[in-house]
Amino acid sequence: MKVTVRFAPSPTGHIHIGNSRTALFNWLFAHQHDGEFILRFDDTDRERSRDEFAEAIKVDLAWLGIRPHRVERQSDRVALYDAAAEKLKADGLLYPCFETPDELERRRSRARALGRPPVYDRAALKLTDEEKAALESEGRRPHWRFLLPNYDDDPFETKRTEVTWNDLCRGEQSVDLASLSDPILIREDGSYLYTLPSIVDDIEMGVTHVIRGEDHVANTGVQYAIFQALGAAGPVFAHHNLLTTRDGEGLSKRKGALSIGSLRDAGLEPMAVSSLAVLTGTSQAVEPVPSLEALATRFDLSTVSRSSAKFDPCDLEGLNARLVHDMPFDAVSDRLSRMGIRPTQIFWETVRENCSKVSDACQYWHIVTGPLEGAIDDDDREFVGKAREMLPEGDVDLETWGSWTSALKAETGRKGKSLFMPLRKALTGLEHGPDMKALLPLIGRQNILDRLPG
Repeated sequence: MKVTVRFAPSPTGHIHIGNSRTALFNWLFAHQHDGEFILRFDDTDRERSRDEFAEAIKVDLAWLGIRPHRVERQSDRVALYDAAAEKLKADGLLYPCFETPDELERRRSRARALGRPPVYDRAALKLTDEEKAALESEGRRPHWRFLLPNYDDDPFETKRTEVTWNDLCRGEQSVDLASLSDPILIREDGSYLYTLPSIVDDIEMGVTHVIRGEDHVANTGVQYAIFQALGAAGPVFAHHNLLTTRDGEGLSKRKGALSIGSLRDAGLEPMAVSSLAVLTGTSQAVEPVPSLEALATRFDLSTVSRSSAKFDPCDLEGLNARLVHDMPFDAVSDRLSRMGIRPTQIFWETVRENCSKVSDACQYWHIVTGPLEGAIDDDDREFVGKAREMLPEGDVDLETWGSWTSALKAETGRKGKSLFMPLRKALTGLEHGPDMKALLPLIGRQNILDRLPG
């Protein structure tokens, strides 16, 4: 059987690095097994779903290197969900309920006060046709619950009913259906909650593995029961830990926390984001990996920790810098050109180890090409003037810096930082930067003379 996975975001906001963790887990798993990755938009929330968010999610995934084999929208598939709902109703497994949210909350409060779990009591199953009609005549519209198979003959006498599965991240898991309320599958306005459309789609699309966050573990037992009610075997599940900040704060799509778009706009590399999103919270070292293909060779669901996956957003900068320092010229030449740089391999190899982001090269391009007014301290002005006089004749090459500073040392007696720093500041305006031996030929003779006082 062909491995098929899906990433099913709601297009109600921009995805963040936590969402990308789930998307990447699915993509890497499919890649390892030569399988299929489906992007499936859960857009049944009519009020909050937006086309612009769906398009933004596609762009963000493409930036990460994820290109789906299929793209589906649940809003195009409502007829399938209607058919499944009718089947469940005909089988007596989907029943109408008329309680308001306030009424349900009062019942839960009473149950807690009596020391009982706040599980729905299935009172709606006792309603007669006349009582239902009377409630509808009052203007009430029903929501619909799925009747869990946690009883023998009498649905009001539940029994312990274990649903067990081998989770690819968490090992053997078990949920007692008797501890759960019958889930609502259809809202009062007739729209579907996530559960039924997801299951219908997983069946119809042949999804073999569902890889998602651990916040869905409790739902899995219910979903297995619905799969069975619809005549299908459930997929293999894997529930990974959730990505949080170092302080344990969860990430919110609605708040735009660490959105993929904002990380891209900040100049971060997609593989810095992917490396952190995938490797954090596993037994593997969090280090930069140069490509998704290379990351796939390391990806292993069994290494995912049971504890939360905490990370410091500052870690992204360190990972990014390490990736940039190793980037070959061919990988960045087009990007540098779009930034207004006329790049050469010598320029890139000279400056890359001082770049945390590729865009940092713009600063060094300005230093190389000028015009630039350097920084000269009053105490160094005479020394810098002497340096101008003693600049070796001829072309500036890799030997110029060494011969120049050696002559200045002999002439002025300066050495170490007092010798090198005034020249660096005068020529670059910075106290730190690329090796001056390599940078000096790029600056060129005329720019050197222009930046030193005559």
